[in-house]
Amino acid sequence: MDTVHQKKQALEAYLRDLGSVAVAFSSGVDSTFLLKVAHDLLGEKAIAVTARSCSFPKREQEEASAFCISEGIRQIVVDSEELSIEGFRQNPVNRCYLCKRELFTKIRDIAASNGIAFVAEGSNLDDNGDYRPGLQAVAELGIKSPLREAQLTKAEIRQLSKELGLPTWEKPSFACLASRFVYGETISEEKLAMVDKAEQRLLDMGFKQVRVRVHGSLARIEVEPSEFPKILAGDAAAELDRYLRELGFAYVSLDLGGYRTGSMNRTLSGI
Repeated sequence: MDTVHQKKQALEAYLRDLGSVAVAFSSGVDSTFLLKVAHDLLGEKAIAVTARSCSFPKREQEEASAFCISEGIRQIVVDSEELSIEGFRQNPVNRCYLCKRELFTKIRDIAASNGIAFVAEGSNLDDNGDYRPGLQAVAELGIKSPLREAQLTKAEIRQLSKELGLPTWEKPSFACLASRFVYGETISEEKLAMVDKAEQRLLDMGFKQVRVRVHGSLARIEVEPSEFPKILAGDAAAELDRYLRELGFAYVSLDLGGYRTGSMNRTLSGI
């Protein structure tokens, strides 16, 4: 048996030992795979808990609900309004910690009230290599990380997802909209909506992996370098410039480095 399937067996053994689990489910590649495997193994003892907030696009919420319905998985939707968390709006470097601690505390309470022993989240082995303050909250609250425990990488999760016939196997990576703002810039519901609409326009234009990062009045577009010609050809650049300025951005730029996870962390010294 090859390594990736050995890791899947290790994941299954880990989940069996948990016995029952509430999976923090966002409809992304990782949490979809984790939820599928957990539900296949544990049945009704595996439930999904999905956060509803202004930093989580409606399309992701709808995809999460549709997946649970199609798989016969019980889903509980919890309101998690990050902007009400003290300090969150100021976008400090530990913003993700503040959010995850609030969210996982709520999920842990939901699990307990439903007779579920553990809460699990979908970080993978690759997440160990970046600045991820949210993982501190995961550790403090005793949240389980089965994919990391099984040493599964993103590429391996995509491979196994494809084998399971999951629609997310080639889904672009996604992170909450709050991650689009340079640290120290105030986050508001209005700005989150601007980012959501800007990214949706890029997706509607056929771009696959997108980010619209915010630096004051400047929107910095990230797409894969292979898709640069699509922006620069014809009227696409002019259309994007016009649309994003209508949303409220004064300037619109294309990042020549292309899409990359955690690009805002470049501004942090020593990280």
